[in-house]
Amino acid sequence: MLVRSEFAIEFYLPQSVAMIGLLRLHSSFDPLVREPEVLEAVHLSNGTRTPIAIQEYVDSFGNRCSRFLAPQGHLALSGSSVVDIDFFAVEIDTQAQQHPIEDLPPEVLQFLLSSRYCQVDQMSLVAGDLFGHTTPGWTRAIAIRDWVHNHVRFDYKSARSTKTALDVFTERVGVCRDFQHLAVTLSRAMNIPSRYVTGYLGDIKRPYSGAGDFSAWYEVFLDGKWWTMDARHNDGRMGRVLMAVGRDATDVAITTSFGIADLNSFQVDSYEIDAQNNRVPLPQYT
Repeated sequence: MLVRSEFAIEFYLPQSVAMIGLLRLHSSFDPLVREPEVLEAVHLSNGTRTPIAIQEYVDSFGNRCSRFLAPQGHLALSGSSVVDIDFFAVEIDTQAQQHPIEDLPPEVLQFLLSSRYCQVDQMSLVAGDLFGHTTPGWTRAIAIRDWVHNHVRFDYKSARSTKTALDVFTERVGVCRDFQHLAVTLSRAMNIPSRYVTGYLGDIKRPYSGAGDFSAWYEVFLDGKWWTMDARHNDGRMGRVLMAVGRDATDVAITTSFGIADLNSFQVDSYEIDAQNNRVPLPQYT
């Protein structure tokens, strides 16, 4: 199954601003890429489009980052990719085991700790009360995912940049990233390494659900590998295209500006295409 993902974002900058973007696909998707990935940063002025030089680097989480200095005025960021994900949904292994802490790879240990949005220390007792009776490993990880899905209500109007996992647990309402932050925190509190993920998740082989956006999910470390989990969409959605991983949303911000950058427009789309590059129609509601 071929999936095209694309975005177009425009900012107005009152003055020149240094920026960092996590706008590229994660390196784990390299074998799946079927068209060269495109990423452009352009300065718009009086009808002219001037390309902005982009410097690429890899951060401490293995994410592909892009840094650039954007001049005063209008900045347009755009990108696209085509990957073959072969009807990939979410892998399942009901026998996946939880590692003893002492056996975890050193690089995984950081995903057990508290972070800006995930206060593991403040939720350890709650997690123990809710999930201490569950079987360690896959069963426990799924129990956490489904508990969050069933006990948190989705509402765009509830979004705020300062909302933490503890806030989500208390308020029982949030947006996509809030679901994942709470699930990540509860997983870590039960000694399951868990990391936050951002990427594309379009409407593929399902009816249209509204304007696109970058999505969030999370991964847990069991049996020596990372497994995809999603507390918001826990039904095995197709078409996940991974961009970046981190401890929480702080580490995977799509753009970070070191100065004022006013968002003017924002478009994201991810959809199935056929071999002729035509968009595959979505099923209709009945």
